[in-house]
Amino acid sequence: MRLVRFGLPGQELPGILDAQGQVRDLSGIVDDIDAAALSPSSIDKLRGVDLESLPLVPAGTRLGPCVGNVPNLVCIGLNYSDHAAETNTPIPSQPVVFNKHTGCISGPNDPVILPNDAKKLDWEVELAIVIGSPAWHVEESNALDHVAGYCLVNDLSERAYQLEFEGQWTKGKSSFSFAPLGPWLVTRDEVSDPQNLDLWLEVNGKRFQNGNTKTMIFGVAHIVSYLSRFMALMPGDVIITGTPPGVGLGQTPNVFLKAGDVVRVGGTGLGEQSVTVVPYVAQMGAAWVAGRHPNVD
Repeated sequence: MRLVRFGLPGQELPGILDAQGQVRDLSGIVDDIDAAALSPSSIDKLRGVDLESLPLVPAGTRLGPCVGNVPNLVCIGLNYSDHAAETNTPIPSQPVVFNKHTGCISGPNDPVILPNDAKKLDWEVELAIVIGSPAWHVEESNALDHVAGYCLVNDLSERAYQLEFEGQWTKGKSSFSFAPLGPWLVTRDEVSDPQNLDLWLEVNGKRFQNGNTKTMIFGVAHIVSYLSRFMALMPGDVIITGTPPGVGLGQTPNVFLKAGDVVRVGGTGLGEQSVTVVPYVAQMGAAWVAGRHPNVD
């Protein structure tokens, strides 16, 4: 199944794609695509739904992040050896773990807001794991049983904040709109091998990243098992698993995003995103304080 969320920011409803790729309204079946809907029993229930009986969502309706109310956005860094090499970083012997603030999650086609003092905004196409059942101290051999599905994410990163400011990477990774998620969540049963998925990214039509999850240093099952040693992974948690080579920081000379740039990402069976970088203006902050969504208002 391919699960989506549609509608205005903060008002998204649950949906599912039918065989023709049309969005069908699931709001009569589940409240949202969130922790409750992603449990094994709920996924089984959704498999039995007659999609043709569900209301069609008008074409062109905005898609929101494919997972709602994400409790934690956990990240694995430097998980492709060739990406570590391009950033002049030693290949890790254990997964590098950090977090993005969940407030950075946005829809797959929403604008990316360039912070007003950003100088080095970079891109990273990644495979995201979505947890469906609690995982704490689980073995690698059954780690995938705790996965609800997979989706695309662009781990946007302000490299100056990340690498030149003191402290942890989180501050360079967590600005509003720095994690477009989706367009859809593909349930685990439809991904026969998460270690053989193509991932690609283009900026203004130029292909920069062209990788495959088979070159991960630490695979999906290992990541889930490893993280579960240190934290109780909960339904709705999203884990992003690192990026293949081709980021802006790895170019000679470096290439960073600017207002007006269009970034497209895609992956095998995971759909495509297309976002445009827009400059931050004071009205966006005012909209946020007033409780409106700056990507729309």
